[in-house]
Amino acid sequence: MGSHSFLRSTKLLGLSSSSALVFSNPRKFLPLLRPFASVGITRKDFRKKRRKEKEGKRTSVEEDGRISPSSDAALKRRTRSSRELDDEILRKYEGVCSHIPVMLGEVLDVFAPSRRLESFLDCTIGAAGHSSAVIQAHPELRLYVGMDVDPMAHQMAKDHVGSVLASCSGRSDVKAHIVLKNFRHVKSLAGEVGLEAMEYSFGGILMDLGMSSMQVNDAERGFSILNDGPLDMRMDPQASLKAKDILNSWPENEIGRILREYGEESNWYSLQNKIVKSRLHGGLHSTGELVNLIQSSTPRAKGGRQGWIKTASRVFQALRIAVNDELNTLGTSLRDCFECLMPGGRLAVISFHSLEDRIVKQTFLNIVRGDEADEDRETTEEIARRDASDADTWDYNEEWIKQVIRGQKGVILTKRPITPSEKEEKLNRRSRSAKLRVIQKV
Repeated sequence: MGSHSFLRSTKLLGLSSSSALVFSNPRKFLPLLRPFASVGITRKDFRKKRRKEKEGKRTSVEEDGRISPSSDAALKRRTRSSRELDDEILRKYEGVCSHIPVMLGEVLDVFAPSRRLESFLDCTIGAAGHSSAVIQAHPELRLYVGMDVDPMAHQMAKDHVGSVLASCSGRSDVKAHIVLKNFRHVKSLAGEVGLEAMEYSFGGILMDLGMSSMQVNDAERGFSILNDGPLDMRMDPQASLKAKDILNSWPENEIGRILREYGEESNWYSLQNKIVKSRLHGGLHSTGELVNLIQSSTPRAKGGRQGWIKTASRVFQALRIAVNDELNTLGTSLRDCFECLMPGGRLAVISFHSLEDRIVKQTFLNIVRGDEADEDRETTEEIARRDASDADTWDYNEEWIKQVIRGQKGVILTKRPITPSEKEEKLNRRSRSAKLRVIQKV
């Protein structure tokens, strides 16, 4: 092949003449060119093939603004549940609950019928979807307690749990208590439901930190970015602090801190200034007014409609966390719940954003590894060696348990959190950010 023919061939591969001239001996590259010559590939075909390969490695933006990885490597980094979504369970709860419980099958695996469960506490009962399934799966259950700070959820749960117990034959001896309280008061439950001190321990405890559809869809609660309503965002209607109080009266630097720390919003400074300036014109009093302010603050170059929806979601999340003091409550409540477990009992927590999951992860680690001072003395290599030995000695008799972290007080059964199956994510878009972590008391 002459230099003229070689240059013509390199053009078919999409290479410039200057790139081709660096090759001093074209004969060395003949084996690379022959496959293309045999199939008659053109420059356009080659570029099209390269473009498809690159697109396969990119991430895609979903309708609500979340980024979902499309490459195989990204999917392998996720700990997807291997459990198939049970269509029978889906049909069963579709007409009964206002929303389908997130990761219901995985929760039933954690509190499996093969494990005896005589007492169970649901710290965030909601519409009682998870609780009802656990009650039905354990005929040996003798004590059930459900907590929720939302009066609407409290009444709905009472009706639902009552009907489930009535429909199950031989369950008249189950002591069921539905308590209108935040889970921060979990240690005061004994006095609230009249339990003896010796009975005050549970074989299983569940925390579902997500918001129910009935809360989001109710415009008057102020949680929705798509439905105009008052800037409320209180989980407990008896609480005094509302979202409008924060936006219209809190110091400027506190507004910025909330957006930065609780919402992880990069555009926090600009939003902080616009929120404070809005006070000169009467302030913000509805979710629609706040959304309009966010839309005017989001550059079109940052994704258009998708851009402002993502920003609004982060701002609303930040305000909801601040109004309900969610993060400060969570860490303490997790420790209290662990103390309320009987030996062998399990605490399962479903979180929905990185701030919550980080607190759950770190609290679990602190519980099983002792206080922070002891943990600081242990090197990374020592932790890795101990975890490896634990993996060898732990009995993996349950399929969902993959890797564990063992300590003196307990065992973390989910070294990496479990996330919903692909089928569940498609059927319930709000489940996509869910992460399940489980700890067992020794």
